[in-house]
Amino acid sequence: MFLKDNKKRARKKARVRRKISGTAERPRLSVFRSLNHIYAQVIDDNNKNTLAAASTKDKELADELKTSKGKASKSKLVGMLLAKRVLDKGINAVVFDRSGYQYQGRIKALAEGAREGGLKF
Repeated sequence: MFLKDNKKRARKKARVRRKISGTAERPRLSVFRSLNHIYAQVIDDNNKNTLAAASTKDKELADELKTSKGKASKSKLVGMLLAKRVLDKGINAVVFDRSGYQYQGRIKALAEGAREGGLKF
């Protein structure tokens, strides 16, 4: 069952990636979700360069993650941290690439956290 779901997600991701690409002015915010963690990075596809990244494994978030309950609230913290890191580099707007995942739960929480942090989608 999981193999079938991963193949479906890979097809969705490829379909979306044909349309979305990040530039220096408006990079792509890409998300990966594993069973226990969530990872996000901001990518400039023209220069093939990762500008900033954040995840639930970041040492900067370790104390806050211990006190927060649930994966969605942790995802929101990751989104806020990523927004802070991207804004420090002088980038205000990004293109959101949900990587074939549905826009709900942890993916939605990460996006809302990034918006609260000051990023524009």
